[in-house]
Amino acid sequence: MTAGDRQTGRNDDVYMAITEQRDARTYFSAELLAWYRLQKRDLPWRLNRDPYRVWVSEIMLQQTRVDTVIPYYLAFMEQFPTVKALAEAPEEEVLKRWEGLGYYSRARNLQAGAKMVMESYGGVIPDDHEAVSGLKGVGPYTSGAVMSIAFNRPYPAVDGNVMRVLSRYFCLEDDIAKPSTRVKIEKLAATLIPDGAAGDFNQGLMELGALICAPKSPGCLTCPVMEQCEGRLAGKETVLPIKTKAKAPRDEYRAAAIVEREGRVLVRRRPDTGLLAQMWELPHVLLPAGAETMFGGDAVKEQPGMAEALIRGTEEAAALFIRPMDWLLDTEHVFSHIHWRMRVFLAELGTSTLSVAGVGMAAESPASYSVADASGPDAEFVGKDGLTYRWIGKSDMEKLPFPNVFIRILGQYWT
Repeated sequence: MTAGDRQTGRNDDVYMAITEQRDARTYFSAELLAWYRLQKRDLPWRLNRDPYRVWVSEIMLQQTRVDTVIPYYLAFMEQFPTVKALAEAPEEEVLKRWEGLGYYSRARNLQAGAKMVMESYGGVIPDDHEAVSGLKGVGPYTSGAVMSIAFNRPYPAVDGNVMRVLSRYFCLEDDIAKPSTRVKIEKLAATLIPDGAAGDFNQGLMELGALICAPKSPGCLTCPVMEQCEGRLAGKETVLPIKTKAKAPRDEYRAAAIVEREGRVLVRRRPDTGLLAQMWELPHVLLPAGAETMFGGDAVKEQPGMAEALIRGTEEAAALFIRPMDWLLDTEHVFSHIHWRMRVFLAELGTSTLSVAGVGMAAESPASYSVADASGPDAEFVGKDGLTYRWIGKSDMEKLPFPNVFIRILGQYWT
């Protein structure tokens, strides 16, 4: 065989590889699109291609299941049916309507983005990728989803579902937890979008990942692209995608108080920025190192250290002297980076020496606790910590936004 023959053979191999790769991509796009148009779910945000409706749905669906989102989406769109309505609404109303979905920065960013649309684009979400990408809280995935679904523009929308599907179909073994891998998959996804069908294709990818190409048990037998799925053919469908585990959230042990006063309880509004910003909560304190021993299975519920921490913390924060009386419940709440483990006590306002489970503590001076000024059943006041405190009844829960953990606690208290 001559050198020319060998070179011709190599060229043929390269050509065949490229042809097969193109065939695999064409097959994937065509089969997925046909499957989606036949099998797509009837979801409320698919009634039309209104970019505002698409935007709201995509923000809500981040890290949240479709079945969970549907009732929240319907209620949100009823209360804030337009960009203008959302932009002009009091933030507390937006947070209250979002209550229960979690990741509340999404709601604040969505409203901030709506205000940007009103100020910069006359209330009309622009058919412009750069402009949409510049809205508050809109990243590559959301901008791709809005541009493709609402305007049928050929931009990829790559989330966890899409990375899983494409990693399996093309047998990609890069770690999808790495930003560089996401960029590669975005480029790959862009090459798969059929002409004139960007919205349906991207939704088809999301649908396939949600319904069939599941994280732990992929339904390969019902998959529309199983025939050429390289991951399945290699026996790696349950191994892919490769993803390094995220760091486990750190434990924080906290004590909280339901301070009772004439049928009302004391709550406070969190700071304007940071975790659970501007939401309402019960007074609670972070317990010192070693507090995990107080939460052990055999540990006594009512411990002097917790009572003392609550007393000091409430006085330092709200200038109120409280008396923890009885244990109510233990609960927990997991954020992306923190795991709250919380013990909740019933408490009342006090004016002098406290004696709970062997703890005795006297007020420094009656005046420092401002009981006369701050403890009235209708009073709202600013504490030493600069936060707003108020006394609420059960009906106030319908107006004020609370994180889920405090909804559960107060729900049990008022039942």
